[in-house]
This record gives sequence, structure tokens and C-alpha cells, in this order.
Amino acid sequence: MRVERCCLLAFCLTMLSLTAQGEDWTRFRGPNGTGVSELQGVPTEWKESDYEWVVTLKGKGHSSPVITGESLFVTSGNEDGSRSIYCLDANTGKTKWSDSVQLGKNHLHKKNSYCSATPTTDGERVYVSEADDSHYFVNAYLLSGKKVWSRDLGAFQSQHGFGPSPMLYQGLLIVPNDQDGPSAIVALDAKTGETRWQSSRKTETTSYATPMVLTLKGRDQLVVLSGATGLAGLDPASGKELWESGRLPQRTVASPVFGNGLLIATCGSGGRGQFMAAVDPLAAGTKSEPLVRAERTKMLPYVPTPVIRDQYMYFWNDDGTVCCVDMLGDLNGVVWRERVGGNYSGSPVLIDGKLYCISEEGQVKVVDANPTFREYPGGPLGDASHSTPAVANGRVYLKGFERLASLKSKSNVAVLSE
Repeated sequence: MRVERCCLLAFCLTMLSLTAQGEDWTRFRGPNGTGVSELQGVPTEWKESDYEWVVTLKGKGHSSPVITGESLFVTSGNEDGSRSIYCLDANTGKTKWSDSVQLGKNHLHKKNSYCSATPTTDGERVYVSEADDSHYFVNAYLLSGKKVWSRDLGAFQSQHGFGPSPMLYQGLLIVPNDQDGPSAIVALDAKTGETRWQSSRKTETTSYATPMVLTLKGRDQLVVLSGATGLAGLDPASGKELWESGRLPQRTVASPVFGNGLLIATCGSGGRGQFMAAVDPLAAGTKSEPLVRAERTKMLPYVPTPVIRDQYMYFWNDDGTVCCVDMLGDLNGVVWRERVGGNYSGSPVLIDGKLYCISEEGQVKVVDANPTFREYPGGPLGDASHSTPAVANGRVYLKGFERLASLKSKSNVAVLSE
């Protein structure tokens, strides 16, 4: 009996490990934008020579990789205004195909690029958004590289350039278009590119947040974020707005996250976060409970999106300060706050209980996602970066301005005995 139990435990652990290693990473920050992976055995200290492979892409891009099966997609922009998508073999880094779109050389913030929006994929097609001042293109490709449809959503007006990433929901491609000009959330048919619905939005400053889906009382809601409306819940089947939390005082760049019954939205300006709203979506439509349960105005990220693990939320701030906050306690307090060095325009991801984040200077930092702070040595990427790690196929993919590196997990499952 003891041997059988040990074998069963080993089998379950093996299946869990294989599931984590085989998971796809199909949108910005992975499954539903949570930034969470269960992959085990990822190194916490390494040298450049430890990478499984490193490739250099033509041009410059701040987008993050997405992966389905053995295909990895990433984008890069060139000085002439052209924007390119690359399909690489996720196991070897070899290029399978690429395609380019010629757009204008529009104004960019010094920390933006022509390709800052992350693609998304449903395993049949890959979808990429690209824009200049006059055009907002959404292009769909088969995994083989054949372009199957293209849409131009019109002009894109922004002080800082383009950057919002699309996402998928039940056959719909959700395209955020909160900009300085006329704004909307647009749902396109993923197969044909035809508009299924369009939800007009209040216009203020461009939002760079990527939507997420939240299931409340058995009903899915599309959660979107902008400075003009704050957090808002839409019916993903029709685009009808169900609720909104109210205007935020600054620009939204980080995406919304959910945990412990609360939706979290941050905003800021001048390279630092300045305001956070913690919203209870179950209170929407009620008169007895406040929708905004807490606000915070210090030690906040502007560009990096927070990560939630259990009852704790982690802010990886732009200036290299990392904070742990107890969501069941004082949302204005900290469990710990530490400086890890560097500046950050990418977001952290949670891998097997540890936070991995790439600094603008090209150093990958690693800390425990626990109420007790612990930092690991991490490793160099060898390229400046504003991108967010992606996790799939038993690997962590780390992207710089031009380089893409594969860090392979050393996961192995031990047989436990009593």
C-alpha cells in the first residue's frame, strides 16, 4: 500500500509538472493576464552562457512574446516606421516566418517603441495590433504565416504613441482603443475580422491597460480600465457597460488584477505610480456598499502591473522598489518594502512562488513572493528591456529591445517517501 501511494503521488506530481511545462502563454502576462505560472525548476541564478539559446531580432520592440505549442510570436519596429511580426520555433529560436507592415514614423515617448503591443493567439491564428497617427491596424495570421484578414480601426491619437494589447474571449478578439481621440472597446470576430460589437468610451488620455475576464456569480464580465472611467465591467457578449468605478486622476498603463474579492487599478505620471483604487465588483449596482473599498497614494507602480498570490499583493515599482501588501489587512500599509536596484517598464511574473522581472538595464531580478523578503541573484539578459517575461514549454522567455533568450527549467520530480 505504501509503495502504491508513493507511486500515485509521484504520478500526480509528474502530471502537474508536465502540465505546467506544456502550458501556453497566449496573451500579455499569460492566462487571463494574471502573470502567474506553475512551472517548477526555473533557475534563480544564471549567467548569459546558461541560456538555452539567444537570438537577435531586427529592429526594436517592447512587446512581450506569446507562445502556442511550438510557435513563439514577437514583434519589432524599425526606424523607417515598419512594424514586423516574427514566428520563431519556441524550442530552438529559429525563425519560421515573418511579415511587415509599413506605417508612419509617429511621435513616441522616450520609453515607448513602434512595437509595444503584445500579440495574442488562439492556437489557430495570431493577432497583432499596430498603429500610427492615421491608422490602427489589426492583422490576423494563420500559424503558417498566411495573413487571413486585416482591419483598420482608424486614427490613433496619443501623446506617447501606441501600446494597448488585444485579448481573446470565446471567438472574439477584444481590441482596447482608449485614446486621446474618439475611444471604444471593439470586439472583432476572430475568424473573419468583422465587428461583432463596439462599446463607446469616454475620451481622456490614452490607456495602455489590457482587459481581463472576471466571472461573478456565474456570469462573465470583461474588465477594462482607463483614466476616464476607472475600472468598468462590460458584458463580453454585447459590449454593454454594467458598471464603472469612476474617473482616476492620472494615466493608466498597468493592467487590472483581481484577488481576494478586489479588482486593483493603478495610475500615475512622471515615471511613478500615484494612485490605486481597490474595487469590489460585487458591490456594483447596490446602494448599501461602496464600489471603491480602498485607495492608496504611495509606494505604487506606474507601468508594471501588480501580481497577487494568496492574500498578498506585490507592487514592483518603476524605481526598483518592491512592496508586499496584505490584501486582508491594511491596503495602505506594507508587509515589507525593499529596493532591488534598476528601473522597470516591464511587469513581474510569478513562477513557482517567485517573482521574475527584467530591469530597463537588462538585469533579471528574482524575489520570493512571500510575506518574508528574500532576493536571489537572478541573471543578465545582455540587452536593455521594457518587456515582460513569458512562460511556456518548460522555459522562461526573456525579451530585450533586440534580443530574445530562452531560460530552460531544470524541473524534476522527486519521489517522496514517508
